[in-house]
Amino acid sequence: MVSNLPQPEVKSSIKSQPTGRLRWWIVWTLFFSTAINYISRQTFSVLSPMIAVQFHLSHTDLSKIFGAFQISYALTWLLGGIFLDAVGTRIGLTVAVIFWSVVNILTGFAGSVFGFVAFRFMLGIGEGFNWPGASKTVAEWFPNEERSLAVAIFDSGSSVGGALAALAIPLIALAFGWRWAFVLSGLLGFLWLIGWLRIYYPLDRHPRVTPEEIAYIHAGQTMASKSEGKGLRRWLDLAKNRNVWGIVLGRALTDPIWWFYVFWLPQYLSDARGFSLQRIALFAWIPFVAADLGNFTGGLISGYCVRRGLPVIQARLWVCAISCAPILAGIPAARVHSPYTALALICVALWGYASWSTMGLTLPSDLFPQDVVATVTGTSGLAAGLVGAVFTFAVGISVDRFSYRPAFLAAGLLPILATVCLFLLIRPPKKDPEEMPFREAFISSDQG
Repeated sequence: MVSNLPQPEVKSSIKSQPTGRLRWWIVWTLFFSTAINYISRQTFSVLSPMIAVQFHLSHTDLSKIFGAFQISYALTWLLGGIFLDAVGTRIGLTVAVIFWSVVNILTGFAGSVFGFVAFRFMLGIGEGFNWPGASKTVAEWFPNEERSLAVAIFDSGSSVGGALAALAIPLIALAFGWRWAFVLSGLLGFLWLIGWLRIYYPLDRHPRVTPEEIAYIHAGQTMASKSEGKGLRRWLDLAKNRNVWGIVLGRALTDPIWWFYVFWLPQYLSDARGFSLQRIALFAWIPFVAADLGNFTGGLISGYCVRRGLPVIQARLWVCAISCAPILAGIPAARVHSPYTALALICVALWGYASWSTMGLTLPSDLFPQDVVATVTGTSGLAAGLVGAVFTFAVGISVDRFSYRPAFLAAGLLPILATVCLFLLIRPPKKDPEEMPFREAFISSDQG
């Protein structure tokens, strides 16, 4: 078996050669799938003040609708990751985008709590494929030092999509009616498929990738492309791996922050700050731009540290630790008198969260072979989605009975606990192939 271990002398010689740019075209295509993904899911959240009035929905009703999406989304992160590892990203994401686009269009025909719950549940099934597929693609197409920036690029699509939805969806609804907003946002996925099917193929079968780019990518990857275990054995190996649990707990304790701001921010601005739908369109997109900056802040700082010689895993963990400080700014956001000061504090919190999240999404490709990256990412997404759904239900009940303040407090403190879990559990892969958990993939060609 050919060895998957990188050879240092090859890496140093490849660095000075032209490497090609196809991998960056691919990751920017993933950026657009993520943006469209968020435009689709945010359509209901942005329009919730209008829909809630028309159908007399309470905050508990809204939490059921939001939570239905999160539960199916969480399950698909896991099952979708397994499916993507089995059939590949090209087919998997094609099927997923078609499914979620059709469901989003059909949501425009809903007329009750049950209808919205059903369509949001189905939307989560399709949209849960995007992140495991994107993470798997980055693991395949990028060397270690470029991965954090690649993840920042595709993950920043969530912020851009959220911003575009907050800005454009209210205007579409005011001009044509809220049902047309679902139809138009759903059509975007079909446009994306044209570019995806033209640009993406697996690295070893891409008709337009250069040999220099392939050599550069392989020389910069320190993790094997194949794991030892198959079937049940693979799952047992992963279940016993402390790095899996570190990633799972980290995501489960930070993602509820994002869900809180994504789902509840338009409703919060309407309820607590008195914003009309027009004012929501004017201001609700700004925090997502701050999150976009956070994606690139984390990715660029981490990549710089790796290039300067800091071990990859240490660079990721310390960016997470530093990112906790700005997230705390969300705690006083619910208490300040000025709505614009509150928005500014929320921007700072989301900037910090996005920096943290970029590291969390990069760790699976840093720590595991390529053929289990989507599975590990999906497992963490399952935990994050289920915890996020519980948090969403709790927010709805809390707002109906008390206020938004407990939710802002929890959103500020959870990342500290998540970061502690990372530092306690995450360990870099051992250098000796014989000691690594996926040992068989590292057998040298000298052994036949």
